[in-house]
Amino acid sequence: MSITTLTAISPIDGRYRNKVDKLGDYFSEFGLINYRVLVEMEYFIALCELPLPQLKDFEQKCFCDLRNVYKNFDSDDARRIKDIEKVTNHDVKAVEYFIKEKFDELKLEEYKEFIHFGLTSQDINNTATPYSFKDAVEKVYYPVLNDLIEKLKSLADEWSSIPMLARTHGQPASPTRLGKEIEVFIERLEKQIEQLKSIPYSAKFGGATGNFNAHHVAYPDIDWNQFGNHFVNNILKLNRSCPTTQIEHYDNIAAAFDAMKRINTILIDLARDFWTYISMNYFKQKIKKGEIGSSAMPHKVNPIDFENAEGNFGIANAIYEHLSVKLPISRLQRDLTDSTVLRNIGVPVAHTIIAFKSLLKGLGKVIVNEDAINNDLKENWAVVAEAIQTILRREGYPKPYETLLDLTRTGDKITKESIYKFIDNLNLSNEVKNELKNITPHNYTGV
Repeated sequence: MSITTLTAISPIDGRYRNKVDKLGDYFSEFGLINYRVLVEMEYFIALCELPLPQLKDFEQKCFCDLRNVYKNFDSDDARRIKDIEKVTNHDVKAVEYFIKEKFDELKLEEYKEFIHFGLTSQDINNTATPYSFKDAVEKVYYPVLNDLIEKLKSLADEWSSIPMLARTHGQPASPTRLGKEIEVFIERLEKQIEQLKSIPYSAKFGGATGNFNAHHVAYPDIDWNQFGNHFVNNILKLNRSCPTTQIEHYDNIAAAFDAMKRINTILIDLARDFWTYISMNYFKQKIKKGEIGSSAMPHKVNPIDFENAEGNFGIANAIYEHLSVKLPISRLQRDLTDSTVLRNIGVPVAHTIIAFKSLLKGLGKVIVNEDAINNDLKENWAVVAEAIQTILRREGYPKPYETLLDLTRTGDKITKESIYKFIDNLNLSNEVKNELKNITPHNYTGV
């Protein structure tokens, strides 16, 4: 069976592929191979610029040709590398042999043994992977997340003056404003994004066990640590970890996954709140002609976008959790468990992007039902009891909390009339009584 969006096992390559197609440039097998070629080429160029004695005569005008190998990398190139891998049974060695073929084509045969000079495969994998992850986060993840935050800011502004009954423990509580409740999520998200952006994209580069053994034995007079720092930090624009074993520590990428997981958790909270508000009829949803909410109940317009988002955030977080607790652990100088796990970092990012887009779609369909919100406020005059007892405290009234307790916990419905009657029976000046009567569930919304 040929693999298509209909036959793919994973929904991110099947049903949802059109939502995450851009991630293929970074996390697919093609994408990983392309980044490996990039690192290998830039490493060779860096050796020329050092220069190694044997590379001092390499013509710099050829650098453009070398960079074009990864800039113009296509599916035919990727297939050639996979064909080589069938023989080598080693993915990074196949990249090295592919580049050597390119050197032959460019008439650079005399220099090709300096491709992958002194390196282990993890010098390539542990730079290519954070490089691709960095690009995916900055070019795909942040733009969609920023769109989501801008949408929330727009709604918060639009709904800034709409009073709404709050619910604590599911019960009526002191009123709030709808826009302010959205601002809570914006503030939480912005704080977590700030933390995520502060985490370096770390990379390992230092030979078979992190000590530049092969480099040092061949060229003992060169400061290879300085070279490694320059190559990773300045050329690849990553952050070199030093010292390391054969592999990257993965502590920082684990921290990134944890930060992304917290962002998702905040958005699960948001999705559930909107789902609940829709169930309370605080929001209606725009109806699109031809869409069906239920195969059996024609009247239904289900909050499916918020449910889809919640489900995909959940899957993403489960994988982020495994990545963040597994990757920093490796036996002695390395084992292979990190390699197979690293191939899956695009999976939670993809589910996250799907969830972002589902939330955006859902937020674009909600319509505030102010009648329902206002009716809920009118039916819950008991919430002004907090305001009344607080002013009574201010006025030195004896046992104000207990006085309100006798009014509000009788089991009888509290109405505007019963509140006014209660106020009229208080031993207070008319001025204070009028102040209390001016408090309503609609205006008792704080600052």
